Amino acid sequence: MKEFTLPDILDALPLARGPRWHNRFALAPMTNSQSHADGTLSDEEARWLEMRAEGGFGLVMTAAAHVEAGGQGFPGQLGVFDDRHVQALSRLAQRIRTTGAVSSVQLHHAGIRSPADLVGQPVGPSPDEETGSRQLETAEVERVRDSFIEAARRTAEAGFDGAEIHGAHGYLLAQFLSPELNQRQDRYGGDAENRSRLLIEIIDGIRATCPSDFQLGLRLSPERFGQDLGEIRDLAVRVMEGGKLDYLDMSLWDIAKKPEDPNVPGSLLEQFTSLPRGNTALGVAGKIGDRATAQGAIDAGCDFVMIGRAAILHHDFPRRIAADRSFMPVSLPVSRTHLEAEGVSPTFQDYLSRWPNFVAE
Repeated sequence: MKEFTLPDILDALPLARGPRWHNRFALAPMTNSQSHADGTLSDEEARWLEMRAEGGFGLVMTAAAHVEAGGQGFPGQLGVFDDRHVQALSRLAQRIRTTGAVSSVQLHHAGIRSPADLVGQPVGPSPDEETGSRQLETAEVERVRDSFIEAARRTAEAGFDGAEIHGAHGYLLAQFLSPELNQRQDRYGGDAENRSRLLIEIIDGIRATCPSDFQLGLRLSPERFGQDLGEIRDLAVRVMEGGKLDYLDMSLWDIAKKPEDPNVPGSLLEQFTSLPRGNTALGVAGKIGDRATAQGAIDAGCDFVMIGRAAILHHDFPRRIAADRSFMPVSLPVSRTHLEAEGVSPTFQDYLSRWPNFVAE
């Protein structure tokens, strides 16, 4: 019998559709506020992404890109809600392709987390007194669905290899999934199947609209923001075995974290690596900053890892790992000079300065 060996973090990753990733390092989609007020890609954001592609990441994903003007989540957010965004995105997709990296746009709507000073009145699945959000009418929910699908079409038209649907972190799609935040009485509210209907319709619509080799992923988070761990597990099985996703990206905040529910055994990571997944690749994000931790996630049953902080600190983190198995990122805090050399614009630096002990002032 042939001996089975676990993949190495630097091994290529073939997916059900689209090009294979040349390693299992994916650039996490990080808020950076670097683009223009109208959602058009800026030179600064393009440089940030191109440097990570040149630095050896197998998948290079944009920050969350809003699919409707009214779904903006932060200032300077990349947009994919209008055909005028396609031209600049096309240039970026081509530049990423020349490096050998696979490219993706993360599709996003902030919902009740949209700042009122950016969008006016935020909207969500149900009225939310804290944010002043109003409930979307059923026809408006259908419009949001179509906006995600149209954004994916633009992404494919621009030449990106794929897109990731942002269903995590308490943004609109996660709000619909939440039994706490979604109190609707129509077909998009009620039981778990109805609350996941919007997401499933988006997946189905993108798969029907985009090219057959378009690589489609989904980001979910299992806790906080009113999420139910059991429901998210069930949803993960449904979408992974459904055959319409190429990968599922689980954002755990910390891959060593225990579930918040003390009655759930093991680690949070184990709740998902133990699930049947068909041909869908499973990735994870959460405090992965060195080769040992990344390889540990692969050994635990993941197919790839999402890299955030280490990618900010070193645009060529995967190449450094390949050259030196013991490589560790520079210690925090780091200077603005260091960040500038790593393709982090002054605007992004200002955003990072909100994080304790990140930017040396």
